[in-house]
Amino acid sequence: MTEQAGITPLIKAVEEADSAERLTIALWKLAQARSPEAIPTLIEALGFNNPGAAVAGVEGLIALGEPAVVPLLKQLDGFNYGARAWALRALAKIGDPRGLELLLDTAAHDFALSVRRAAASGLGNILWENMEPEDRATAQEKVYQTLLEVLEDPEWVVRYAGVVGMQGLATAVLSHAPSWLEQLLTQLGDRAKSDEELVVRARAQLAYQQLQVTTPA
Repeated sequence: MTEQAGITPLIKAVEEADSAERLTIALWKLAQARSPEAIPTLIEALGFNNPGAAVAGVEGLIALGEPAVVPLLKQLDGFNYGARAWALRALAKIGDPRGLELLLDTAAHDFALSVRRAAASGLGNILWENMEPEDRATAQEKVYQTLLEVLEDPEWVVRYAGVVGMQGLATAVLSHAPSWLEQLLTQLGDRAKSDEELVVRARAQLAYQQLQVTTPA
C-alpha cells in the first residue's frame, strides 16, 4: 500500500467528522501518521473554531518538522488571527530559520501574551545549522537584542519565555562565543536578582548557573 493510499482514509475521516469530538480524534490520528500528505489538512485545522483540533494540527505539524515550514509560511497572510497564533506556535517549536523574522516580530510586538511567549521561547529553538553560515552571526545578535526587549515585557510569562529563549541562544553560540555572550550572561544574572516575579528569578538563576558551567573560561 502506498503512503497516499494509507493516508487518504485518515484525511477523509477529518473531512467527514460530524462533531467537535470526532473531528479532534480524527485529527490526532492523522497527526500520528506523520505523513507530509497530511500537511494541508493539519494546517486547515488551525483555523477551526475548535482548540482541541488546533492542538492536534499543531502537534502534527511539529512532528513533521521542516516539510511543514513553507506551507505554513505561505498560508500566514490568509489566516485569521487565531489560526496565525496556532501557526506561530508550530513554527516556534519546529525552529526552522525561515520562520525567524516572524518569531522576532511576534516576540516583541504581538498583542497576545500567549503568542509572544511562544515566539520568545521559540527564538531559543532555532536550528542555526540550517542557516547560511555567513548570515548566522548577524541573525543571532538580532535574536539577542529582541530577547533583551522581551525581558522587559509587562507579563511575567513572556519574560520567563524570554529567559528560556536566551538560554537556548547562549547554548547555541557557546562554541564561538560572540562579543555579546558575556552581556547575555550578565542580563540573566541581573534578572535572577531583580525580576518582580519569583518564578522568573528562579528560572533566570537556573539558566545562569547552567551556562556558567558550560561557558569556556
